[in-house]
Amino acid sequence: MSEQEAEAERRHREKMVKRKAVQDAEVASKTIAQKALLIVHTGPGKGKSTAAFGLIMRALGHGWQVGIVQFIKGAWETGERRTLDHFCDQVRWHTMGEGFTWETQDRARDVAAAEAAWGKVLELMVDPGIRLLVLDELNIALRYDYLPLAQVVETLKTRRSDLHVVVTGRNAKPELIEAADLVTEMVAVKHHFAAGVKAQEGIEF
Repeated sequence: MSEQEAEAERRHREKMVKRKAVQDAEVASKTIAQKALLIVHTGPGKGKSTAAFGLIMRALGHGWQVGIVQFIKGAWETGERRTLDHFCDQVRWHTMGEGFTWETQDRARDVAAAEAAWGKVLELMVDPGIRLLVLDELNIALRYDYLPLAQVVETLKTRRSDLHVVVTGRNAKPELIEAADLVTEMVAVKHHFAAGVKAQEGIEF
């Protein structure tokens, strides 16, 4: 190793020692060991539901029981559904929508479907075995006022203390964002759909 390389290595080591000290102090300052989180994935970019299903896989790896309620989306076959069918002893999956609003074009039906889905959510929330509950596209139902926002937010805020909840969908309401512990906004930087690429098996579904 040359003197120049040795000096670069020394500077890097010193920098990492300082960085580790800062990081260790940051970790040590956290005093809450466990907290059930309300997580929101929103924004115009791709990946909101994908991230939620990734979290589901992590939870399953730890032996958790998981509940999934899909708002809006119809009962079309997806790769995640095929995969999670192999975990039927750990996953309770309910697809309650009839398709996106521009497909149904029937507000009364959309409201009824959202209300039925919310009823299923309330049922799963009181099941003490479920530790993670994913409410896929709930934000869309709230955006179109298919459900009473204040009631939904209050129910999520006052859920039992050991239940993690993930809400996905564009245009999350400010009230939900305020109530959440973790909010991630997916930003649309570039999307292949704009270049004419159709939804692909294994990528979009």
